[in-house]
Amino acid sequence: MPTTLADAQNLVSDLISRYSSRVDYLMIRLEEAEGTDILLRGDKVETLSEGISIGGHIRACYKGGWGLSSFNQLSTIKERIEEAIAAARMVGDEETLLAPIDPVQAVCQLPLLGTDPRKISLSQKKQLCDRYTQLLKSVDTQITTTSVRYGDSAQRIIIATSEGTLIDQSWVDMEMRFAATARNGETVQTGRETTGSRKAYEDLINLDEQVKSAAQRAVAALSLPPVKGNTYTVVIDPILTGLFVHEAFGHLSEADMAYENPDLLEVMTIGRRFGPEELQIFDGAAPTGHRGSYFYDDEGTPATTTQLIQDGVLVGRLHSRETAGKLDEAPTGNARCLNYHFSPIVRMTNTWIEPGKTPVADLFTDIKEGVYARNWLGGMTNGEMFTFSAGEAWMIRNGKIAEPVRDVTLSGNVFQTLADIEAIGDDFYWDESGGCGKGGQNGLPVGCGGPSLRIRDVVVGGEV
Repeated sequence: MPTTLADAQNLVSDLISRYSSRVDYLMIRLEEAEGTDILLRGDKVETLSEGISIGGHIRACYKGGWGLSSFNQLSTIKERIEEAIAAARMVGDEETLLAPIDPVQAVCQLPLLGTDPRKISLSQKKQLCDRYTQLLKSVDTQITTTSVRYGDSAQRIIIATSEGTLIDQSWVDMEMRFAATARNGETVQTGRETTGSRKAYEDLINLDEQVKSAAQRAVAALSLPPVKGNTYTVVIDPILTGLFVHEAFGHLSEADMAYENPDLLEVMTIGRRFGPEELQIFDGAAPTGHRGSYFYDDEGTPATTTQLIQDGVLVGRLHSRETAGKLDEAPTGNARCLNYHFSPIVRMTNTWIEPGKTPVADLFTDIKEGVYARNWLGGMTNGEMFTFSAGEAWMIRNGKIAEPVRDVTLSGNVFQTLADIEAIGDDFYWDESGGCGKGGQNGLPVGCGGPSLRIRDVVVGGEV
């Protein structure tokens, strides 16, 4: 891997100039990554590893057809370029439509605000995981299973294109996941917590209360009554709002989803109303300090902030250069790939709902019987349909939070749910725990956030 931008330029400039005349577009992406992965299940160490990977890929486009070839030996780069060009020329039979961007030459590094995890030994990271494991187990004797996962990665990426772009970009990402399962006879309950950071290793070392809360929720849920399945007015906290806006709405805003599905493209018509006038939804990598933040995406497009819904109306969507070109819209800097084994595809970055004006306490007013749901346990989406499991929940009775309940799942159609938002809280929380999956590229760091929401007519699953 070249050590400076000048070295990279010397390596790729000749190759770009030599081969670019044979295709409409050519990109060389070099990547150097190192990271740590630790997984403890109870007292058993399932994973304890450090690794370094060096490689890259070539992307070529000819008459709308793409060729990709990846490698982990620089000595084979010429052969890989030939492969990518041959593949593109084999499948291309239309027109190459890439939304224009200005060529840029830049060296940029996402700044750390504290300790770089690469300066912490593997044994220290393992000790941190051991301590959190003991915390989970110490909460109650009914805790039967625990898991603690630690991961960090540092990536340096160099992108060079036939249009004159040359970018050297690097960042560090960290994540921890905790789970505890409690059992009482046939009743089994699980609590989870996840956190992440692109700022400092210190963000992971003082999580005692958060870790214990996962086990405490699992134990407490053993003695709670299941919620009675029904349709309720529901109040959700900012963490569930973030999950909802990412999973249920954000993926539908990715333009490749709409472009490849004419029915969805018709539904996601710019100018269509989806929610109340107070509703504002954004996605963008430009806000600094979050796990989905960067300076340039994996096509060299500058990071932006894209408003998706303005005053309840759809006004934007997320693009790569190709989807922007095909839909005659502006690129948004949302082409991302997990690593050099994959092509960039349209992905969310940091996705959020802006806070509203309703005090959180007032969200509960006049709800005769409803559900208050906080945190997340799991979830799934299928097109415009979603189902999420709440980490903890309470009944709402006569405008007040009442008894806690368990086994709360929230289901619905995302478009109807957006339309059913009755009030938007004046609070806000950034959740940095996200690892997004799409197209086989799982665990891509993202951020999401939002305020508390009051939503009518939500289907709540539980005991009938």
